[in-house]
Amino acid sequence: MTLRTLGLSLLGTAGLLTLSACQKEAAPAPSAAPVAPAAPAPAAAPKEHSATPIGETGAQAAAPAEPAAPAGKGVVKGSVTFTGTPPAAADIPPSNDPACEGMATKDLSVVVKDGKLANVLVRVRGNVPGASAAPATPVVVDQTKCTYVPRVQGAMAGQTVAFKNSDGTLHNVRGVVGTKSAFNIAQPPSGAPVKKPLPPDAEVLRLKCDVHPWMTAYVVTNANPYFATTGEDGAFTLQGLPAGTYTVEAWHETLGTKTAEVTVKDDAPAEVSFAFSASDVSAKK
Repeated sequence: MTLRTLGLSLLGTAGLLTLSACQKEAAPAPSAAPVAPAAPAPAAAPKEHSATPIGETGAQAAAPAEPAAPAGKGVVKGSVTFTGTPPAAADIPPSNDPACEGMATKDLSVVVKDGKLANVLVRVRGNVPGASAAPATPVVVDQTKCTYVPRVQGAMAGQTVAFKNSDGTLHNVRGVVGTKSAFNIAQPPSGAPVKKPLPPDAEVLRLKCDVHPWMTAYVVTNANPYFATTGEDGAFTLQGLPAGTYTVEAWHETLGTKTAEVTVKDDAPAEVSFAFSASDVSAKK
């Protein structure tokens, strides 16, 4: 009985081993089965240039630079006022010269109307990047009714001045820089215009007539083309400035100067005002 049982046990064990071996042969080994390749990471879709700003990552090549915005969109505007009572204008003696008929009978050094100051040269001081060179056309000073017209104007360094005589009488134009005479031009009645270069050392060129001593005018030289002269309304506008911060000066022949720092932007005009007073008159004397 025991031997028979042992034989059956051995037989059963052998059968199990055989069955297991058969199952292993029938079932493919895991390594033998074709393994599906891992799904590749989805390829990144090409990005449009606007999707990733240039410089946000180092991987994207820089796009061609946009053209620089054209310089010269900035505007400075404002007014020049006179506070208090203006000084009394001195009388100009009447002239016996018929060509002077209609001339002003009062000194025009300080011209104030409704609190606004005329003949103020407002300018940007110093060099301005990208500013144009001095124009080939001259600034013009006319002599009419024994008066220089205009009384005050600006010019660029290197520019010329053309002097006209629209009167039927003899004039002379004496250019003075400080206390030094720079030139003296005689102009016959209704004579041809005469051109003179601005003296290189002249920031302010004063014009005088020895024949008619009340005649006075000023040409203020500037390093850039951003200047304007106020009229009776005291207003001024400087156009075409590149964005930036500048020193703006208001110059008057007897009242001196006022300055202000102005920040100019392309998208909105900058505004600045200047105020002179009677105390400036006394301080200048």
